[in-house]
Amino acid sequence: MATALAAFAEFDGRVQSERHILPLHWYVACRLVVEGGFDPDDIIPRPPFRVERRKRKPPLLYFDPTLGGCGEGTVLGGIRAKHVDVLVSLARIGPVLSVSCKGVTGAFRNLGNRLEEIVGECTNLHMVHPALVIGHLVLLRGNRATDQNSAAHNSAAPDWRRGGGNAALAQDGAPVSPVRRFHDALQVLGRRRDLMDQAGQCEAAALAMVAMEEECRTRLVPGFPSDESGLHFDTFFAALYARYDERFVIRCPVMAAITRRHCWDRSSPGLRLFGLDYQPRVALLPTSDLS
Repeated sequence: MATALAAFAEFDGRVQSERHILPLHWYVACRLVVEGGFDPDDIIPRPPFRVERRKRKPPLLYFDPTLGGCGEGTVLGGIRAKHVDVLVSLARIGPVLSVSCKGVTGAFRNLGNRLEEIVGECTNLHMVHPALVIGHLVLLRGNRATDQNSAAHNSAAPDWRRGGGNAALAQDGAPVSPVRRFHDALQVLGRRRDLMDQAGQCEAAALAMVAMEEECRTRLVPGFPSDESGLHFDTFFAALYARYDERFVIRCPVMAAITRRHCWDRSSPGLRLFGLDYQPRVALLPTSDLS
C-alpha cells in the first residue's frame, strides 16, 4: 500500500495517463488473492502468483513475478461495454467482482462529477449483471489550505472553503465542504446489498486521503474518514467478500466447487511477502479440505 500511496502523492504528470493510480490497481489485485482467496488466473490485471492445488489439502500460493500481467477487464453493460480497473471473472459464470479506482489530485469542487461517473457505471453494469459485486475506491490528495495566495501571479486566490484550488483540507485540518459532501454521498452509494436494490448503487465504497507532507506520503490522513463512516479500506474489502459469498457461494451451493474462495496453506511461500498491511486468508487446519 505504501508504494501505491507514494506513487499517487508524488506523480506530477498528466492524470489522463492513469500512471498515478496504476500501482493501486496492482495492490487491489494482489490483495484479492492473498486476503480474498481468489485465484490469480481469474483476475485482471493478473497478480504475480501461482497456485499449487493438492488433494484434501489447502492449496499452496507462490509468488511468481513472471506471471504478473497488466491491462483492464472489459464487462458488457446495458448501455456500452465498460473497462474496469480490476476484474474477477469465473469460467462458465462470467464477471463476479469489479473494483474501480479513482484518484483525485485537485479541483475538489468537481467531485460531484465523480459521483455521476460512479452512478452511471453501476447502472450500466448492473443492467446486464445484477449479481456483479462492484466496488469503488477513491483516493484524494490531502493538500492543506495555507495563507499563501496567488498574488505573485496577479490573480485572486481561490476560495478553499468552497473547494476552489487544490486544497482538500482547511487550515484547521478539517475537510473542505466539497469533500464532506462527497463523503456523505459515497456513504449512500455504497449500500447495495440485495439484487433488487438500486442498480445505481455499488456494493462497497471506500474513501481515503493521502498525507501530502513530504515525510508522510506513504501514509493516509488519520481520522479521515471517521471510524463510523463505513468507508475505510478494511471495511471496503470485507464488504466485497461478504457480498460475493452471499451471491455466488451461499445461494448456490451446487456451484461452490467453482465459486468458493481459496483458503491458503499457512506455509505458502507467497504469504511471506514483506510489508503486508492485511491478514492472508489461510486454512485453519493443514489437512482442511477447503480448496
